[in-house]
Amino acid sequence: MVRTMSLLRALLRASRMIRHAPRLAEGLPPDDAVLLDAPDDRIAPALVAAALGEYEPAAKLLATTRDAAEWESRDRYVMRLAYFAHSRGDWLSSWLATAPRDPDALTVKAELAVRRAWESPARAERLREIGPLIDAAAEATPGDPVPWRIALDHARGTHASHTAFGTLWEQAVRRSPHHYGCHVAALRYLSAQWYGSHRECFDFAEQAAADALPGSLVQALPVRAAFARLEDGTPAAGPLEDERTDAAATRAVALSAAYPAGDLWPAEVRNLTAYVLVRRGRWEEALEQFRLIGPCATSFPWNRFSEDPLDHFLDARGGVRIQVASMTPLRTGTRESGRAAH
Repeated sequence: MVRTMSLLRALLRASRMIRHAPRLAEGLPPDDAVLLDAPDDRIAPALVAAALGEYEPAAKLLATTRDAAEWESRDRYVMRLAYFAHSRGDWLSSWLATAPRDPDALTVKAELAVRRAWESPARAERLREIGPLIDAAAEATPGDPVPWRIALDHARGTHASHTAFGTLWEQAVRRSPHHYGCHVAALRYLSAQWYGSHRECFDFAEQAAADALPGSLVQALPVRAAFARLEDGTPAAGPLEDERTDAAATRAVALSAAYPAGDLWPAEVRNLTAYVLVRRGRWEEALEQFRLIGPCATSFPWNRFSEDPLDHFLDARGGVRIQVASMTPLRTGTRESGRAAH
């Protein structure tokens, strides 16, 4: 009898998946339409030009963000351009040769140097060597928080003390109190993986989110703390951490709902939120996040678990759809209600 009931449950689950999986694909772009780390309309022309060895569009874009104090966009574009220069840097070399003191070129140069140093087996030593590059970028753009975000990432790799890190943090928030990139850098420093603990990480993230402006991505900082806790792989500390993880995911879901579907701006936050929801078994909410993500997959967090983050994203999305389908009753809606009435 027990074996028969197990077989019946398996058959019922399979029937639900077959019946509902196609319907639950509505709102999800096909696999071949999903792009990884798609550039927005402002950075795309600069990347195309850089591929041709031309730096002028990148220079104009970063100068625009600096003049308009668009610090969040500027930080994203600096990181994206440095990432591109990591493999194709002739355009950046030409820029620096033409304008060696250009504040925007110096900022990209500092970001690239930190990125390369982090990949070195002699990370701490390499990072200490490039400190003057970050100082030069900060001095060239006194009111810009982006060099200070770079300095925070740099400090984490050089084993800076809490006091030294705090001094850098004060300089960063003085320039932009709610800068998302600086907050993420601080959160990483406070994580259990580095120099803090899960409790410190959550405390910092929750307070920052409570102080954040409406619609600010800083409101999603707790879900990054939740991810750090889940990624750590250690046994759960108890119900309190589970509660904080679920509350972080709920806050991130609310933030995600404030942006249009398929919007590139909150794409990474949505990808991260989907992952945390999956880990917490909140399948229907995770499926909704995948619908809101649309074609905008991001490397983080999927690259933490696979060398092919896009494939991992698609597998996770497909798995969530199957989970939701298997949980959906075979008969739904008015037909089932009408049958029950008889």
